[in-house]
Amino acid sequence: MLAAFTTRTNAEDPLSALEVGERPVPEVPEGWARVRVRAAGLNHHDLWSLRGVGLPDERLPMILGCDAAGLDDEGNEVVVHAVIGDPAWKGDETLDPRRSLLSERHQGTLAAEVVVPRHNLVPKPAGLSWEEAASLPTAWLTAYRMLFTQAQVSPGQTILVQGAGGGVATALIALGSAAGVRVWVTGRSEEKRARALGLGADQVFESGARLPERVDAVMETVGAATWSHSVKALRPGGAIVICGATSGPAPENAELNRIFFLQLRVLGSTMGTRDELGRLLGFLQTSGVRPQIDSVLPLERAREGFARMANGELVGKVVFTPGN
Repeated sequence: MLAAFTTRTNAEDPLSALEVGERPVPEVPEGWARVRVRAAGLNHHDLWSLRGVGLPDERLPMILGCDAAGLDDEGNEVVVHAVIGDPAWKGDETLDPRRSLLSERHQGTLAAEVVVPRHNLVPKPAGLSWEEAASLPTAWLTAYRMLFTQAQVSPGQTILVQGAGGGVATALIALGSAAGVRVWVTGRSEEKRARALGLGADQVFESGARLPERVDAVMETVGAATWSHSVKALRPGGAIVICGATSGPAPENAELNRIFFLQLRVLGSTMGTRDELGRLLGFLQTSGVRPQIDSVLPLERAREGFARMANGELVGKVVFTPGN
């Protein structure tokens, strides 16, 4: 079957490690299910995999990809949940210390077929296209959990999203706005700030700018470069939710005095659960919110999509279609 995969990794030149070609059709273990992929979304996780981050040589060759939507063997339209937990684990799978994402230990979604635990299949709402559904299980699920599970934001509250450019930030803006939350966004460029307004942000600010008032929660994906600003932006009792640290994990000033004196909450967040993915799909179905699609490419042209991501050219998701 056709797939985008890697047989070696390259930290300096990740695109050189990308291969597009034939791979064996996967076997289906007991308790797992086959999905004939109709659309598969591209994530930065896939570029990191090509660099060897979280993908040691002993697991190669590996088909890339975390996100997919398609048909199971009974013909049901499904969305694939990418978090694979230990079968013995009970409860929230994101807390399972042995969890992994598709394409880390198990073959990924950038292929004509993918095999996953049957529990990882979520019904696709009829109102979502294949391409839209395949854009959700990583970035949009991460944003949904940050907002509604970790920060527990409510309509009428105000949040600050640090950084207007990434896929998670885009989802945070769209989801928060649709839920009646006042969304403020920082961005380094005028272009990115304008884009945030178009996605539903109430106000945009230059990075590090003084805000009109303190906010109820900060969504933090940038890390060291914005940490001090994030802490100072919070009202007493407010929360910072962190899902990444693209500028580095070690801020010069941790602002510990402010954190304990104002009783601020610092919450980590990683991906989301199958149940949260189901609620996210339902929210999009009823609200009309849809992920922005940058481009839809046949899987044979996967290298083009990877290059657009690596060069920072994306406005929305790249989605591949295997042609099933």
